[in-house]
Amino acid sequence: MKNVLILGANGSIARIAINLFLNETDAQLTLYLRNSHRLKNINSNRVRIIEGDVLDIEKLKEAMIGQDVVYANLAGNLEQMAKNIVEAMNATGVKRLIWISSMGIYDEVPGEKYGSILDPYRKSAAIIEASDLDYTILRPAWFTNQDEIDYETTQKGEPFKGSVVSRKSVADLVVKLAVTPGMEVRRSLGVNKPE
Repeated sequence: MKNVLILGANGSIARIAINLFLNETDAQLTLYLRNSHRLKNINSNRVRIIEGDVLDIEKLKEAMIGQDVVYANLAGNLEQMAKNIVEAMNATGVKRLIWISSMGIYDEVPGEKYGSILDPYRKSAAIIEASDLDYTILRPAWFTNQDEIDYETTQKGEPFKGSVVSRKSVADLVVKLAVTPGMEVRRSLGVNKPE
């Protein structure tokens, strides 16, 4: 049984992942988010909810104690959030991080240059890649709300494939990464629906 800390637990992928964790694994979940009243219909003795901000390093460290996996599903000041997460994980001895980023951070999408709009994603990924954590960075394509699990991955340095992926597909990959020891450790994965 894994103890999984979900940062940004009200995010669109995180909400699907929470359901998959509860229905398909025996993981214990700690849901960390700024406004806990946003979480609805989560009745499980395997869930603990913490209201907090990732920018609050002390509260973040407290939430990490006893965790096996940290899954970060965040928006906002990503560079500072990545720094805080790495610092808190180092302070508490947690090694496994799953980080949601964006396609295009390495200019790996054929025919596309996303420019400075992706700088927060690039900078946060660089902070994580420079750490000694057992990270997996996910770089999903544009999201759909299709009720399907259908995806393929590409490694950093390979051209990105496809243009869309369902949120449910990304959530499925997050759950697999969280509960499968050693899966895609220290990798950055592009995630898309096969075309």
